[in-house]
Amino acid sequence: MPDSPVCIVGGTGALGFGLAVRLGLAGVPIVIGSRDAGRAREAAERHAEQVPGASCAAAENTVAVQDSEIVILSVPFRSQSETLTNLKGVLRPGQLLVDATVPLAAAVGGKATRTLGVWQGSAAQQAQEMAPEGVNVVSAFHTVSAALLSDLDHKLDEDVLICGDRRDDKAKVAELVTQIDGLRPVDCGPLEMARIVETLTPLLISINVRNKVRAGIKITGLNSH
Repeated sequence: MPDSPVCIVGGTGALGFGLAVRLGLAGVPIVIGSRDAGRAREAAERHAEQVPGASCAAAENTVAVQDSEIVILSVPFRSQSETLTNLKGVLRPGQLLVDATVPLAAAVGGKATRTLGVWQGSAAQQAQEMAPEGVNVVSAFHTVSAALLSDLDHKLDEDVLICGDRRDDKAKVAELVTQIDGLRPVDCGPLEMARIVETLTPLLISINVRNKVRAGIKITGLNSH
């Protein structure tokens, strides 16, 4: 378990809040970050209702990230660049940035079942380019349903695909993933593989729409972690 609270930038959104709830249930201290401190506090209040007794603080993003070893970036793609620009002066060397951004075409009025081309290759690689020197990026949490994360009556049983250039960084994220009952971390290789993993989100959206389900990803042939 991390030595410091896990900060979720964009913790007021569906995925970010779902991760906050599940991690809080596992006893992981959380800080919910938002551009609006009031919205962050409202999310923390909802968190307290769903997970009584859990440690969940709230703050504006630039304050929220300061004391966390692990920062999860869970914002819409259209907000990723602006958010990272605003955080550039407060993120510090040694922090780990977990990017859960998906470059969906819906960000520019297109379909949620299509992705946008990202000059750097993926949203995660764009995040790495924008992050301050010494802040490493790991890509994760793209294929887990936000709705199912928030539904504590639902038993999770799926894999979280992790991409990153440093083995130790991926191990930290894998340890965090295993705190959530029913999720298994899978190391998918270097950060450049995020360009493939990110496209699984629109694929799952298409599957879900056609089959009226909330599908996840399970990799066969691996020993349980």
